[in-house]
Amino acid sequence: MTVHQGAYTISTEKERLNIPYIHSFLSNDSYWAKNIPMETVEKSIAGSLCFGVYEGDKQVGFARVITDLATVGYLGDVFIDEAYRGRGLSKWLVATIVSHPDLQGLRRFLLATRDAHGLYAQYGFTALTFADRWMHIHRPDLYTQAR
Repeated sequence: MTVHQGAYTISTEKERLNIPYIHSFLSNDSYWAKNIPMETVEKSIAGSLCFGVYEGDKQVGFARVITDLATVGYLGDVFIDEAYRGRGLSKWLVATIVSHPDLQGLRRFLLATRDAHGLYAQYGFTALTFADRWMHIHRPDLYTQAR
C-alpha cells in the first residue's frame, strides 16, 4: 500500500525501509527502545506490518503494527523525525494505519504512549477499560543490560 500527500508518501513496502535509520532513531532518540540492538529491530520489522513515511526517497518516519490481521493489533515504534514534526505527518500516519484494509475488524487495537494521548484519542484510542484485568512482563532495562 502506498499513499501520497503533497511531497510525502506512506508505504508499507518493507524493501523501502531504511533499517539503519530506524535503528538509529529507536536506539538513540526514543524513550521506549534506548540501545535496542540492530538484530532486534530487524526481527521486529520482519514480524510486523510496517509503515514508512518518506519525503521523496528519504525516510522521515516509521510505525509498525504487530498483529494477527484478524483479532488484535499493537501499534508501536511510532515516530516522525524531529526535523519533520509540526507538518501533520503524525496525524496522517496514524489515520493511514487505522484505516489500513488489513486492520479493519480487529477486536482490540492497543498501544502504549508516554505523551501522545491526545494524538491517538483523535483516532479512537482510549485508556484501558478494566485495566485490572491486564498483566504484562515489563523489562525496561533489557537493552541496557550487559549481554
